[in-house]
Amino acid sequence: MVEFTKKGTLGSILAASRIITETDVQAALEEQARTGCRLGEALINMGIVSQEDVDWALSNQLDIPFIRLKRDLIDLDVIALVPAAMARTFTCIPLFLAGDELNVAIDDPLNRTAIESIERHSGRRVSISVALSAEIMEMIHECYGPDRHENLGFESSAFSVSVLELINSDLSGAKLLDCLLITTLKNQLCTLSLHSLGSRVQIRGRRATGSHEIGTLSSGYFPAFARNLCTRACIIPDEDSVSSGCFGFEYRNRSFEFHVAIMRAPAGDYITIRPRIPERIPERLADLDLVQEQRDAFCLLARAERGMTFFASRAKQERNRSMELMLGEAETEGKTVLVLGEGVGWIKNRFPRVPLPDGASERARLITAALDHDPDILVIEELNEELSLAAACRAALRGVRVLAGLDVRGTRAALRHLQYQQQDIPLSQCINGLISFKGVRCLCTECRIEYTPTAEELSVMGLEQLPDTFFRSNGCDACGESGFRERRVLMDVLPFDDELRRIFRQTGDAVALEGYLSRNCHGIAREGLRLLNEGELSPEEYASSVMM
Repeated sequence: MVEFTKKGTLGSILAASRIITETDVQAALEEQARTGCRLGEALINMGIVSQEDVDWALSNQLDIPFIRLKRDLIDLDVIALVPAAMARTFTCIPLFLAGDELNVAIDDPLNRTAIESIERHSGRRVSISVALSAEIMEMIHECYGPDRHENLGFESSAFSVSVLELINSDLSGAKLLDCLLITTLKNQLCTLSLHSLGSRVQIRGRRATGSHEIGTLSSGYFPAFARNLCTRACIIPDEDSVSSGCFGFEYRNRSFEFHVAIMRAPAGDYITIRPRIPERIPERLADLDLVQEQRDAFCLLARAERGMTFFASRAKQERNRSMELMLGEAETEGKTVLVLGEGVGWIKNRFPRVPLPDGASERARLITAALDHDPDILVIEELNEELSLAAACRAALRGVRVLAGLDVRGTRAALRHLQYQQQDIPLSQCINGLISFKGVRCLCTECRIEYTPTAEELSVMGLEQLPDTFFRSNGCDACGESGFRERRVLMDVLPFDDELRRIFRQTGDAVALEGYLSRNCHGIAREGLRLLNEGELSPEEYASSVMM
């Protein structure tokens, strides 16, 4: 049997590693006594440590390797040495034989009962590696097949016994996802989040008044649920740390859209799902709610023959639709327009498109290669990296008109982002202007009610004169229980004049830039304040989406 190089309990090892304190150990022991869970699970569930903390401490202090479990690490010929029931009971899986020694991946290397049981049954000496329980359970399901008594492991007091049985019988997680979406709509949740806490995945719902737990899921089936969700949202699994997408859902003869955001982590993805409010971005500039000053500035930028105009927003759809508006106002007859990206031009499908590659150097090469085709107008869906920006600058200096998207939120943030990129790039000579967007959710007029903001909300809004009445909403059938009628896009249109170019070149002069913007850039702030005064925005929405 394997001999540990360090003796002691998990709590003493974590304390010796200075990851937790004796107070933390005592609190976790009380939680363990209350719930019957293991000490490590108690520490993770209480938020004192992460699964990575536990794995790191065990692998370092016990001199046991920590591995990221993959299918190609497992020799199928040794699977039979450990029965499926034993593997599931002890959350372990055999990896390979080295002579008469069986290497086993396990989530709890201090579980001597598990190691001794495996040795007795296999007749081999056991050496162990530490792996995440979610990855072990996924490999157990793949290598041993489904257990006849296996279920999804979803537990919740929000559903009846019969519904829980239906959910747990579908190991793909599809029925669970449908039930969670219905719960989101019925309870007017603004977000639904799922994140791994040790051997369980916590599912929480959030409303304006706070968040609460909906239920928990066995972490072993979380990957299957995440894959199902990615398929629904057309998200391609890759190595990116963050990704997002949208999907439709039918409920009570109505169609709803949901947005899903994923942050990847070793212990399991962090997933947030939110109902998507319908956007109102018209197809013509004339239908866009712009004051005459902004409309004139937009048309001025559209008529430019060369140089670069940037479109800044965290939402790709907002950037793309607004670039379409500018193409609609620009003179494109008899000109070559080339689009790099897949979103721009989807409405009219008038211009050729080439997908943007993922890597920064590959994007830069594609932009440079596009110049060989002599475009008059080059549209680049996303242009954030320095290499790509330099290639786009070269295009603009050669007389090509460039429209480029920035994955940055807010006018000030976009300008700062561009300022810091200009050290080795003659950016100030190329820029014609910047158009930035902020999306706001307008209240449903059927269910909005009068509301008195808190002192904190009033402080964040910083209003010189308060509206006569503030509103927020409760949700109703007319808005699909969301509380919102539509999502509108507010816009700043900022052409570059000589003064702004001079300030832009002075990277460190934040005071001068702020002064210029306060005198010349009012679109988002002015329109947001108007919507607040007219009862279209709640104080919460105004503070979080307009002011921040």
